[in-house]
Amino acid sequence: METDTLTGPMDLKVRELLKEVQLDYTPAFTKLVNDTVSAIKESIIKIPEDLPVTADVAPGFVRDVGADKAEFKFKKPKCIEMGGSYSIKCIVKPDINVDLFIQLPKECFHEKDYLNYRYLAKRFLYLCVIKKHLMSASAVCKVEWSTFQNEARKPVLLVYPAKKLAEVPGLFIRIIPTAESLFDVSKLNLKRNNIRALNQEGNLPLSTPIYNSSILEDMFLKDNGELLKRTFLGQKELGEALILLKVWAQQRSSIYVHDCLNGYLIAIILSYLATHGKVNDSMKPLQIFRVALDFIATSKLWSRGLYLQDEAKISKEDRMLYKDTFPVTICDSHTHVNLTFRIKSNGFFELQDEASLTLRCFEKSGDGAFEDIFMTKIDFPAKYDYYVRLNLKEKNEVYASGFCLDDECWRLFEQKLHGLLKQGLSDRAKFIRVIWRNIPTECSMENGFSELDVEPLLVGISVSFLEKALRVVDVGPDAENKEEAVKFRAFWGEKAELRRFKDGKIAESTVWEIEQWKRHLILKRIIEHVLRRHLSMSTRNVIQIVDQLDFSLLHGVGGNLTSH
Repeated sequence: METDTLTGPMDLKVRELLKEVQLDYTPAFTKLVNDTVSAIKESIIKIPEDLPVTADVAPGFVRDVGADKAEFKFKKPKCIEMGGSYSIKCIVKPDINVDLFIQLPKECFHEKDYLNYRYLAKRFLYLCVIKKHLMSASAVCKVEWSTFQNEARKPVLLVYPAKKLAEVPGLFIRIIPTAESLFDVSKLNLKRNNIRALNQEGNLPLSTPIYNSSILEDMFLKDNGELLKRTFLGQKELGEALILLKVWAQQRSSIYVHDCLNGYLIAIILSYLATHGKVNDSMKPLQIFRVALDFIATSKLWSRGLYLQDEAKISKEDRMLYKDTFPVTICDSHTHVNLTFRIKSNGFFELQDEASLTLRCFEKSGDGAFEDIFMTKIDFPAKYDYYVRLNLKEKNEVYASGFCLDDECWRLFEQKLHGLLKQGLSDRAKFIRVIWRNIPTECSMENGFSELDVEPLLVGISVSFLEKALRVVDVGPDAENKEEAVKFRAFWGEKAELRRFKDGKIAESTVWEIEQWKRHLILKRIIEHVLRRHLSMSTRNVIQIVDQLDFSLLHGVGGNLTSH
């Protein structure tokens, strides 16, 4: 009852917030969008039919993506139409952009171009041709590269109109290729290997579920966009709830990121709740918002997976395959692609924790709940007890096996680092978050991927309990357990030592001797040791935000600060 009474005054604040962040589709705005899209279409129409396109257009990209073939003759797109948040009128200011789907023509592809990165190379070369012709269009101010969900092998074009409108500063059109009916869907199932160079021991081919899902995503992107249109158009409260969830997520940089949540997935989750009767048009936006957060935080359906189609129509074998392959599954209405194939388990745990924390905010009195939920920016460094920044520029080990395997090398490095820190910190840490937003704001994708390491990798660590986090001794396996003792010493190296404890137990251990007032630095030392031993990271490339104010503990606030 108490939280219900709170939603009354909060509803008023939510109404004001929606007025502030919702984009008004004025005649001037829609005309600017339509004129810019028309100019893009005209530029594409002028591209000569059967123009020869080869890898020479972007040799660096074709080389680094790993494609073995990438030649075709240019054909005009089968269809060009707007989609995304613009099409369902759920754009959230200040980031104003319009998705423009361009359907790649089948004539540019061979039936086996799903193999060995060929599709991804041709997809990019097709965009390169379009970019070249857009650069000379008078209605276009500039054209830049970006990526789809931070995936370097799937670039998109950002087109900025020459005409400016004060009410929509920074507006751009995002050109996204789609691949309807290009390939036989059965050739892209999760068990198949479509990168012939990827083999396991015994020369057996490895399955490529991430790679396959990335291609399937393009094949059904437009259809899934149509599903969202059917769900949201005409549903005012549902659309406003989507906007509230976007505002909430965008304020939390640890979850609004490539391995967790984005606006598209929020819309998909709301669509699932609407089509399965968990929310309806009689509910207020704030009620739908709370139902969605509760579903994210507590629903047991996540362990089975969510299916936009009737789950009974999907075989048990297919459901188990999704469950065994991905930590999170939201299967599209065609049951061909897991829309959450990029989400990692630690990202999803973080999302559930944030949803739970937000639900508890509703218990606050006064204006505190609204401020905490919607108005407070929670940047990555402020979120965690320990914050680490790694400079990995020109660290060749990141892509020693190639930039693109089943997943991209940057995502694999995130997982490797997370695993090392999880093993090193053990129960000292409640959450370990590793995020590498490796795509810079402006990049020249034609030159390949070697410059996609300039952005730092970020690590956030939330400790479990202080007595665990600050303990001096970690006790490992018993001396008699030879196999585990060997693993322990292999991980810790010279820090591992055999000790006899007061209870007579003899076990492997690590000891972090340190002064009492410096025990908060034990985690810092563990992190430095693990990074140095397993990744050859020197301390000059590892910045930990933990001890910058320690001089005040040592000297007190009355000390002479100028000498420190």
